[in-house]
Amino acid sequence: MKHEMIPATSSINPHQKENLNLKEIESGLMTYLQEMGLPTQSVLVPVEHRINVFRNLPSSLERLSNEGKSNSLYISKFVAAVTAGLFDSALNYLWDETINELRNRVIHYDINYFFDNAVKSQEKRKRLKDESDLDKIDDSELIYGSREIGLISELGFKHLDYIRYMRNWASAAHPNQNELTGLQLISWLETCINEVISLPLSNITIEIKKLLTNIKVNTISEEEAKQIATFFQDFSKEQANNLAQGLFGIYTRHDTTVQVRENIHRLLPFLWGFVDEETRNLLGVKYGKFVANNDQDEQNNARSFLEVVNAESYIPDGLRATEIETALENLLSAHRGINNFYSEPPLARELKRLVGDSSQVPQQINTNYVNTLVEVFLTNGNGVAWDAETIYLELIRQFNANQALIAILSFDNEIISSRLQHSLCQKKYKELLEIVRVKVTSQAVLELINAIEAFNGPLDKIKKDSSFERKVNALKQIIQ
Repeated sequence: MKHEMIPATSSINPHQKENLNLKEIESGLMTYLQEMGLPTQSVLVPVEHRINVFRNLPSSLERLSNEGKSNSLYISKFVAAVTAGLFDSALNYLWDETINELRNRVIHYDINYFFDNAVKSQEKRKRLKDESDLDKIDDSELIYGSREIGLISELGFKHLDYIRYMRNWASAAHPNQNELTGLQLISWLETCINEVISLPLSNITIEIKKLLTNIKVNTISEEEAKQIATFFQDFSKEQANNLAQGLFGIYTRHDTTVQVRENIHRLLPFLWGFVDEETRNLLGVKYGKFVANNDQDEQNNARSFLEVVNAESYIPDGLRATEIETALENLLSAHRGINNFYSEPPLARELKRLVGDSSQVPQQINTNYVNTLVEVFLTNGNGVAWDAETIYLELIRQFNANQALIAILSFDNEIISSRLQHSLCQKKYKELLEIVRVKVTSQAVLELINAIEAFNGPLDKIKKDSSFERKVNALKQIIQ
C-alpha cells in the first residue's frame, strides 16, 4: 500500500502561524455543511482562538510526566476538539480527564474515608461500598469530598467548582450559545493539570492515609497512640473534623473488627480536643439518625464512639433534629445536581413543613440549617429555582439575630465563597444582606454589613482580606 506524503503546511506549529492549515480544514468543513443544508454560523470558534491554545499548549503540558501524558486520553480528545474549533466539546473532554484523575486518586487513597466525608446523606452512604460505586457520586460531591480529605487544595476546589459550572452551562454537555475563548480554555487546562492531574499530595494528607491503613491492619498500643497524637497538633480545623468523621464511619460500620475499634478507642481522646462544636453536633445527629432508622448495630456502635470521649451530650433530645438534617441533606443534593430547578421545590416544601412558622431549629443543626439556606438562596449561578425561592425567602425572613449573623458570615464558608465567583450569586448575597439587616441590633454586625457592601474587590476574595478575617473571628464568638 502506497502512503501519501502529508505536506508540511498541514502540521500545527504554534510558533509559525503561517504554517497552520486550520483555515483550509475549516473551509472544507463549512463547504460540506453548506452542501448538506446544515447551519454554518456559530459552529466553530475563530481560528485565532485555536492558535492561542496551540501557542500555549506545550508549556501547559510541561508539568505532566511522560507516563501521565501517555495515559491522558481525554487531553488528546481535548486537543482534537480544539483543532476542529469545537471549544465546548474541548471543555467537556478536559472535565472528563479531571474527573477521571480525581476518581483514580480517591481509589488509591481510601475509598470509604472519601465516602464518609463526601456523602452527607446516611441513606445514600449505606449504598456505597467500594470503587465500583464511584459512578454513583456526582461531580460536585467528588470535588467537594476530594477537598475534604485533602486530595485538592482550597484554591483548587474553588477553581474546579468554577470550571464545573462552566462545563455544566457553557460546554457541549448542554445546549447553549456561550462563546469560549482560547485563553479561557488554556487557563482551565493549566488549572486542571496544576490542581489535580499533576498535584502531589501534601505531607499531612499522606500521613492521614498511612494512619487509616495502620488503624485497619495493625494493633495500636497506648504508647503508640500517644506518639501518633503528636501528629494531630499539625492539623487544620478541617483536617481534624474530617478525620473524626472518617473514624466515626469506620467505627460504626457493622463489618469493622473489634481490633480496629480498639485502635480508634485509643486514638479518639487525643483527637477530640481538635474537633469543633459543629462537627461534634453532627456526629450526635448521625447517632440520632441511626436511632430513627432503627439501625441497631450502627446505633450501638455510634453510642460507644461518643461514650469514649464523654460526648453523649451531643445526642439530640428528640428526632426533630435528625428529620431536619435529612431534609437539608436531600435539598443540598438536589441543588448541586443538574436538574435542580425541578427537584428543589418539593424538598424545599418538606423543609418548610419540618421547620414550621418559627425560626427555632435544634441547636445541633443551627449552623448547617442557615448555611444550607444561604447556599440554595444564592442559586447555582446559572438561574433561580423560582418555585423554591419563595420558600427560601420565607425561611430566611424567620431568622433570629443569631441565625442572621451566621448568614452574614457565610462568605467565610468555603462552598459559599466559591459560589460568590458568579455574578448572580453575588447579587443574591447582597439581597440576603438587606433581608437580614433588620434582624441585627449589634453595631459591630451592622458595620460588617456596611463594609461588605462597600468592598470593591470580588466577593469570593473577601474571606482572605485581613481586615475581614479579624472581624469574622471576633463576631464568631457571638454565635452560640
